[in-house]
Amino acid sequence: MAEEVLFKTESSRSRSEIADYLRQVADSLDGGGEISLQAGSESVSLNPPERPTFEVKVEREGPADRPEKSIEFELEWTEGETGSESGGELQIE
Repeated sequence: MAEEVLFKTESSRSRSEIADYLRQVADSLDGGGEISLQAGSESVSLNPPERPTFEVKVEREGPADRPEKSIEFELEWTEGETGSESGGELQIE
């Protein structure tokens, strides 16, 4: 099955605004509830399992004289499954 984008938004935000947004997602995860995302008329609600796969990826791309860096946080699971085993311990320093 091809990838289907259910929701996407991109905008410039302050570090503080981004931290607040990530805290809201973290609180929803910690509380075991749904994660609801909304931007304009688009919205989606997700209910991740107890142990989804968590991926963190840092990339550098673009021209060598002005590369762009990005950090991506991704939760992934198969619909209807309860979770997966850990692939290694993540630490944030």
